[in-house]
Amino acid sequence: MPSILFEIKNSVAFITLNRPDKFNSFNREMALLLQSKLDECASNNEIRAVYLTGSGKAFCAGQDIGELVGEAKIEIAQILSEHYNPIVKKIRDLQKPVVCAVNGVAAGAGANIALCADVVVATESASFIQAFSKIGLIPDSGGTYTLPRLIGWQKASALMMLGDKVSAADAEKMGMIFKVFADETFEDESIKIATTLAQMPTHGLALTKQALNKSFTNNWEQQLNAEDELQQQAAKTNDYAEGINAFLEKRKPTFNGN
Repeated sequence: MPSILFEIKNSVAFITLNRPDKFNSFNREMALLLQSKLDECASNNEIRAVYLTGSGKAFCAGQDIGELVGEAKIEIAQILSEHYNPIVKKIRDLQKPVVCAVNGVAAGAGANIALCADVVVATESASFIQAFSKIGLIPDSGGTYTLPRLIGWQKASALMMLGDKVSAADAEKMGMIFKVFADETFEDESIKIATTLAQMPTHGLALTKQALNKSFTNNWEQQLNAEDELQQQAAKTNDYAEGINAFLEKRKPTFNGN
């Protein structure tokens, strides 16, 4: 079986991490294949939203430890520069919304890859673990950047140092993720979010994503200028014209992402 499953349906690209016997932990093959599929999502105009999830009981347990030991081991520096950093950059740079549907445990790099998505939802039996401290490492995959901005410095520091497991319900309460769904409705509800996003004015959503990315480094004045520039771009899109006309004509708009 391939380590990544890929399907396009209703303008949504479904990407599934598929090493269920290893709790979808990353090896080099899966990391590089995920990057390739994210590139395909970027270049394929048929795709207007991305749905990322895992197969089996876990979303992703992080790094496959087997690649860190033995004669064929891969150095940490290579794993970060060639595996995880490119993945999170591609997710953030992708000019399409990415929904991460956390179907089970998300640990280590698996948790931080999930948290860099645009919309993160989880099944009620899922959990999140900053597992790095358990083996003497620091959080990577952008975790030291994203998690404090999601839940605050103090909580992020404690979770990273203690390595406590956070339930999906608690993750929602502290603002780590968007929503939690019951296990029996999780798949339908999470897919509904991705399908809804795919039918929205996705050019405008891409510009919103650009604005959010710029807010990571801009000061107040720079961010206002960025909003000015991006809003002018949004106002020139066909989707903006369609949205205005549909409002005036009291009908449902039909957006094409342009």
